Amino acid sequence: MRNLKVIMAYRGTAYHGYQRQNNGITVQEVVERCVGKVLNEPVTIHGCSRTDAGVHARNYCFSVETSSSIAPLGFVRGVNGELPKDISILSCEEADPDFHARFSCKGKEYLYLLHCSECKDPFTTDMACHYRRPFHADLVYEAAQHFVGERDFRAFCSNCAENTNTVRRIHSFDVEIAGDKVKMLVKGDGFLYNMVRIMVGTLLDVNEGKIPADTLEAIFAAGQRKLAGRTAPAHGLYLNRVFYEEHELNS
Repeated sequence: MRNLKVIMAYRGTAYHGYQRQNNGITVQEVVERCVGKVLNEPVTIHGCSRTDAGVHARNYCFSVETSSSIAPLGFVRGVNGELPKDISILSCEEADPDFHARFSCKGKEYLYLLHCSECKDPFTTDMACHYRRPFHADLVYEAAQHFVGERDFRAFCSNCAENTNTVRRIHSFDVEIAGDKVKMLVKGDGFLYNMVRIMVGTLLDVNEGKIPADTLEAIFAAGQRKLAGRTAPAHGLYLNRVFYEEHELNS
């Protein structure tokens, strides 16, 4: 059996998240069907992460085992020929037999995209969060640095069970602004359910003066979800990069 490492991108608008489920169409089931058709065998793809309904991915990794002798370029071309227009295979390469897209992953980077304007942009519908209020980049960046480091993120997780390990390490949290576009980039070794969207929502509440930045440490200490900010909409969130080498994560 060969083991393939595959990178894809997808627009999550039409899907009920990545992982296969019974109550709606998902990225996994669509990709598995198309990959299986090209390889002429039933397959299960192993994704690097779950993404929620409406969340996008610029670089999403999955691994798949196959007995097919198809060349990597043939795989890319063949599967892209079967996929719908909102999913694309970007690359395929041979991987070691023990490579697993999820368990071999060292960390991830998420992007949250805001369109800051009084008027909505019809070209970013479902691809960026429309935000009408003035955006104070310096204030938000300074507040975002409270998230950097190894912290207990229980207050920034949805539906975390009491016995869940909620300690994660965030390596960086950057805020970039260009015209009416704002990018928030957060890189870490792992993320809890809705963690990025809650961090972004909390920063938007800081931006609006609803949560003073100097209370963020108290929110961490209390560990209560109700003290943190809103959950930002899913459609502004992208899985931006996946890291399989420590030096990439730490750079």
